[in-house]
Amino acid sequence: QLQLVESGGGLVQPGGSLRLSCAASGFSLDYYAIGWFRQAPGKEREGVSCIRSSGSSTNYADSVKGRFTISRDNAKNTVYLQMNSLKPEDTAVYYCATGPRLCSSLIVLYDYWGQGTQVTVSS
Repeated sequence: QLQLVESGGGLVQPGGSLRLSCAASGFSLDYYAIGWFRQAPGKEREGVSCIRSSGSSTNYADSVKGRFTISRDNAKNTVYLQMNSLKPEDTAVYYCATGPRLCSSLIVLYDYWGQGTQVTVSS
């Protein structure tokens, strides 16, 4: 019963904020880096952010730097993505996934994936 479940998506106006959650059940996230990815219709899935298993290092795509913040609470087996100053181009399905302990940009290295949560930024 290994599951990753994303939540917190929705419809917001440009400039608004959302906080996404990635909750694991059936296994511990303690030993994994967690990446957030997004995929817009007709587009390739792209990396958004990643946090190491220790939480000691975080990575962000250039397009979201200064606007998004990734964090984790291992006690709750949950990783978060705070998204501020949202733009229409942020519209996508957002996925979280488990990766190696250190963050990697290679999607193939991420083993467990959630079902995704829709984020729509509409003007």
